[in-house]
Amino acid sequence: MDLALNRRAGAIADGMVADAGVLGLAVSRLASGASVVDCGVHATGSFEAGRRLAEACLGGLAAVSFAEVDVGGLWLPAVRVVTDHAVAACLASQYAGWSIDPEGFFAMGSGPARALSRVERELFEKIGYAESSPRGVLVLEGRALPGDLVASFVADRCRIAPDGLSFLVARTASVAGCVQIAARSVETLLHKMLELGFDVTKVESGLGLCPLAPVAKNDLQGIGWTNDCILYGSRVYVTVRASDDEIAAVLDQLPASASPDYGVPFLEIFARYGHDFYKMDRRLFSPGEVTINNLQTGRLSRAGRVNPDALRASLAMK
Repeated sequence: MDLALNRRAGAIADGMVADAGVLGLAVSRLASGASVVDCGVHATGSFEAGRRLAEACLGGLAAVSFAEVDVGGLWLPAVRVVTDHAVAACLASQYAGWSIDPEGFFAMGSGPARALSRVERELFEKIGYAESSPRGVLVLEGRALPGDLVASFVADRCRIAPDGLSFLVARTASVAGCVQIAARSVETLLHKMLELGFDVTKVESGLGLCPLAPVAKNDLQGIGWTNDCILYGSRVYVTVRASDDEIAAVLDQLPASASPDYGVPFLEIFARYGHDFYKMDRRLFSPGEVTINNLQTGRLSRAGRVNPDALRASLAMK
């Protein structure tokens, strides 16, 4: 089913452009016609910009809102994401699985333009999603804004004209960047389920709550804090229709605690692997606590827990 992820995200992006002044955004149009919305590279951005950025990244099929959490007496603002189309929103759209790497540029691409390019062939075959659209929305996390070379690279692979592209960009160490990363709690669980061989098409809805990392002084520290908020502070609840045996087969491996690297600040782990994400234990990248409601049997299963001590150590809070 084509759920019009790019059309929905395009409407959100257009609203961000219209409200650029109050959202703290900087908008430009490349010679090719592609739109670039700076949400937190050179622009100041804002919490609301980050919330809308996250909703666009989810293809307009999730509601993102602000909340608060108490993690072992540590009060923090938080980001809540709710979707009734978890696979399409999180895996066909939000997952940062597309390397945008024309000469002289690199960023990981997320958002619904991925469903047009289908560069991640294996993933899209597993989830069985495809769509066509003259409009494409791509979210980039990085310190550089894309130019016409990047627009041509993306447009060619999406089979659309460059003037149909909207780039939404924020660095990790920005308000909007922190918000959009905190909204990835459900996505990290679904990707972990996919890697463990669970049929994710049996997942229906998801709700995640993740502490909002403070804006760091640089992107490296931001990577540490945003990851630790997911690993040690997030809780995710999903509904599925599967057998209890299918759930039991993966349950204990779903939370971040399944990794032997779990328990210390992410930056320490990252340094141990030479700051190379691809060398790290993939079992680490998942929420702290997972709850699964099996709609087929009515059973409720839970694994993992939030870890206040590890989160305090990361944020250097007493």
